[in-house]
Amino acid sequence: MVEDGGGEEEAEGESKEMPAAAAAPTVQRCNGFLPGKEAEDGGGRAAPALAAAEAEAMLSAGGGRLETRLSRRRLAVLAVFSCYSLVNAFQWIQYSILSNVFAVFYGVSFTQIDWLSMVYMVAYVPLILPATWLLDARGLRLTALLGAGLNGLGAWLKCASLAPDRYPLTLAAQAVCAVAQVFILGLPSRIASVWFGPTEVSTACAVAVLGNQLGTAIGFLLPPVLVPNTPNDLNLMAHNISIMFYGTAIVSTLLFFLTGVVFEEKPKYPPSHSQAVLQNMPPEDYSYKQSIINLFKNIPFVLLLISYGIMTGAFYSVSTLLNQMIVTHYEGEEVNAGRIGLTLVVAGMVGSIICGLWLDYTKTYKQTTLIVYILSFIGLLVFTFTLDLGYLIVVFVTGGVLGFFMTGYLPLGFEFAVEITYPESEGTSSGLLNASAQIFGIVFTLVQGKLTTDYSPRAGNLFLCAWIFVGIILTALIKSDLRRHNVNSGIMNLDVKAVSGDS
Repeated sequence: MVEDGGGEEEAEGESKEMPAAAAAPTVQRCNGFLPGKEAEDGGGRAAPALAAAEAEAMLSAGGGRLETRLSRRRLAVLAVFSCYSLVNAFQWIQYSILSNVFAVFYGVSFTQIDWLSMVYMVAYVPLILPATWLLDARGLRLTALLGAGLNGLGAWLKCASLAPDRYPLTLAAQAVCAVAQVFILGLPSRIASVWFGPTEVSTACAVAVLGNQLGTAIGFLLPPVLVPNTPNDLNLMAHNISIMFYGTAIVSTLLFFLTGVVFEEKPKYPPSHSQAVLQNMPPEDYSYKQSIINLFKNIPFVLLLISYGIMTGAFYSVSTLLNQMIVTHYEGEEVNAGRIGLTLVVAGMVGSIICGLWLDYTKTYKQTTLIVYILSFIGLLVFTFTLDLGYLIVVFVTGGVLGFFMTGYLPLGFEFAVEITYPESEGTSSGLLNASAQIFGIVFTLVQGKLTTDYSPRAGNLFLCAWIFVGIILTALIKSDLRRHNVNSGIMNLDVKAVSGDS
């Protein structure tokens, strides 16, 4: 439907109007707060009628009628974000999949090459709170431009590090890309919630996460082809690396300009009733500090925070050390190591989309998350005990199964967190999940790398299996309270309490 005046953005679908509430009670406005406490009558019992009236009043604040529409621009926003997220993930993995090549080129140890991957994790932890504050206070567009811009800057700095004595410069360039990642990883659930309707929000989040996964997949596949191992000819090696670095820089620059053209703060009309509630609340009531406090008081979210960190940290560790694990048992198979990594991530991309579609159809967040967690545990066990059988085809198959479930879990965690923490900011909850993943990823990579070097890849993988088993137990303990789904379904049983906005 198109607004009169010609210049307005075209929107898909029929206009959906929320009826104005007659004689609605005064609404306590808020933003960045802990929902879920029901309105109570004098006897301390829930008063759902009052809660429904308050929610209805929020939707019709100002006496007018709020419409929900789907904007066509949402698809372009999702596509551009997925592309520059792809490039950022490609830059993360391009060193570790060529760990033996870069160790020779820069004349450094494998541990120093591993730090080119781990710097992504190290940078994320101290910067996530400022980044989520920026997202909440300054908005989606500025955050997206920062992520895309820093991504391009880091790529160009790498082009200046094409000499064997410039390891510190390539580390600094990777650190810039790592800072860019801080402004990227928290956006999938925010983009999905702000731009997409309730029947497509989980799929949209999965597609946004998919871009990052696809970047990892291309990072496994392309670098071994572009930069073959030529230890006796460093000039040729430098030339091959330059092709990879300059190509990445050009693409990331184009995506920065596309981000500036395509990204808007939000669509003209909210895409869902839950967004209508949030967008109708005054920004001066928002308290970032209180939002963080509320999240850590939310026990189901804390359990998810730890379990998500374990699973995703394990995935980061496996991705970083995959080359070392493969060449330990299959010497000279660097290219196939990249292909196995590609298989792992592509299978995970399929898993992500299937899980997103399944959630949009069933809304079974906890059940799906728990099942995928258990199957990831089984997949890692099978991968561990078949890695040294001497048959690469078996490793391809088991790696694919592992990737399908382990990588497919990522959007599940994001969407489950948004559901159990609504109406808290999606960027804040996603940012904390990613921070947890980075912390676990650093620890897991260091410990698994040490176990792999000193003992065997099996010892390192069994270490991860033990932790994933702990994650299964924590996931089973999470109470499933689908707050956003209840609002979108018209089950207005939430009394959203206001908090102080002085912080």
